[in-house]
Amino acid sequence: MFKLVFTALIATLLFLGLATSYAENSDLFNEDGYRSTQYRSPTPTFSNYAKTIEPSELLALQKKDPQLLLVDVYRNPWLRGQFTLQEQHSNLPKSLWLANCGDGSLSEEWMAYCQQNLEQATAANKAYPIVFYCRSDCWLGWNAAKRAHALGYNNLYWLRDGIDGWMQADLPLEPAQPVAF
Repeated sequence: MFKLVFTALIATLLFLGLATSYAENSDLFNEDGYRSTQYRSPTPTFSNYAKTIEPSELLALQKKDPQLLLVDVYRNPWLRGQFTLQEQHSNLPKSLWLANCGDGSLSEEWMAYCQQNLEQATAANKAYPIVFYCRSDCWLGWNAAKRAHALGYNNLYWLRDGIDGWMQADLPLEPAQPVAF
């Protein structure tokens, strides 16, 4: 029995070490470990900084804690002082759309936008439950959860399949506008 448990522990530690070293050594990640290119590509099944959840788990969380903060981090290009996304974007009901907060590298201004809006939405409560999401096969939600953890938030969730998973579960979406920059 001990041998089996010990072998499983070693295998898990090796896997986690390989996953971490992959992020550290890959050109897809910046020096801080954020995915910084090819955001729309397969994502890991877990995050070290947030609990990975499915739409059914999110529904249960919302029943348990109606104050749960939903944060959509879908990108929206910023040009000449305005967001320029051409298509209509929808997100999960009652979400806060913090556009671009899942980007791998943020300027000081964008970092301030993300940090200030999280502080305002959570009343600066670092234990406030927050769910980050984007689309399926999108690293932006993963990055945003990692960034929130770096800011000291500790009750974090990642809706890995994001808006696409929500739609596949036949759950409603609503038209969205990003929080002003």
